[in-house]
Amino acid sequence: MLDLSTVRPASAAAFERAKAVIPGGVNSPARAFGGVGGSPLFISRADGPFLYDLDGNRYLDFIGSWGPMILGHCHPKVVDATIAALKNGSSYGAPCELETQLAELVIEAIPSVEMVRFVSSGTEATMSAIRLARGFTGRDRIVKFAGCYHGHVDSLLVSAGSSALTLGVPNSPGVPAGCTQDTSVLRYNDVAALAELFAAQGDRIAGVILEPVVGNMGLVPPTAEFRAELRRLTRQHGALLIYDEVMTGFRLGYGGAQALLGDAPDLTCFGKIIGGGYPVGAYGGRADVMRKVMPAGPVFQAGTLSGNPVAMAAGIATLTELKTNPPYARLEAQSARIGVGLLEAAKHARVPVQFNRVGSMWTLFFTDTPVTDLDTAKTSDVKRFGRFFWEMMDRGVYLPCSQFEAAFTCGAMTDEHIEQTIAAAGESLKALK
Repeated sequence: MLDLSTVRPASAAAFERAKAVIPGGVNSPARAFGGVGGSPLFISRADGPFLYDLDGNRYLDFIGSWGPMILGHCHPKVVDATIAALKNGSSYGAPCELETQLAELVIEAIPSVEMVRFVSSGTEATMSAIRLARGFTGRDRIVKFAGCYHGHVDSLLVSAGSSALTLGVPNSPGVPAGCTQDTSVLRYNDVAALAELFAAQGDRIAGVILEPVVGNMGLVPPTAEFRAELRRLTRQHGALLIYDEVMTGFRLGYGGAQALLGDAPDLTCFGKIIGGGYPVGAYGGRADVMRKVMPAGPVFQAGTLSGNPVAMAAGIATLTELKTNPPYARLEAQSARIGVGLLEAAKHARVPVQFNRVGSMWTLFFTDTPVTDLDTAKTSDVKRFGRFFWEMMDRGVYLPCSQFEAAFTCGAMTDEHIEQTIAAAGESLKALK
């Protein structure tokens, strides 16, 4: 259902109002529904595994604010911690012990991280990590991979994923050519191209940044050979290996994707979950590298809201709950069940699909081609996905509004919710005929 004016009139009216004062009516293009057609729903509240729109409709939420709501919305311990912190003041612009406490939790959980610096978003984290890699190595060139999205950093907004891919603007106006002249873009999982680039330019490369498990061209896992070659080549040539775990950190396991895969990058970027859903990011890694950050070293990075006490409290509560009552085994089982159910439903409906999943992150691609990189992801039938999206929405299931975004299962979902999702998918896939 693409015309919301009759079936969801409150959302339609809110969108028209927003368009008069906000570019495109949204504060992030990922929310614009450009990949599925129609106009976005406006959310009034969230609780547990559910979102509620302005028209009173309830949806099972497989976005989870793009990942951080692993415990579900309004988890009591997170809410209590946030309220308690807020009563002590919303922002200090000065150090507080909550920053140290959350840093200790992150360092304890992630063996490759020896020191950490908090910022206010994932974009700030990746931007700062790139600057640090260049400052530490004294080199300029950065390597990224097509379809990996690392925020709206000028030097990284090349062949980007996420909403940049959905809306067809992988290279944004306003980014001067000089900002990207030191960025090399390779195909994800392409071992030969990686080796060729390092053979030609290894002594100029400051760092390689990637999503260790991609969520921004849909869910795409790395091959073992690709990961091993990344680590070998960066060490051999003195470049830093940077994992963007803004989505995957504490989501795929308490130690992030790197613990699940058994990897040890030099720097890691975090976001989302470590702030319990509040605007938080962080970057951390080897102590010798992190000590180059001002005021310990010469590489500048600052922010008034970095280490915000309310966000730190929410993050501490979230990570503590994930540590003491880990949901990962149940999320693995439930997400695996979703995969089996969706594949069975697609087979019965005779709709060609691929299902990619790692832990509680997954994507149903509308293609008969196995998806291993951006080129194969783009073989998906995005129009069919758009129809599927709306069919699922009409059955009370809120999926990411793009073929090229991962879905997230949350710990507040029950087995009954999973079966409801599979049943809704079966009906929706049949309706695509």
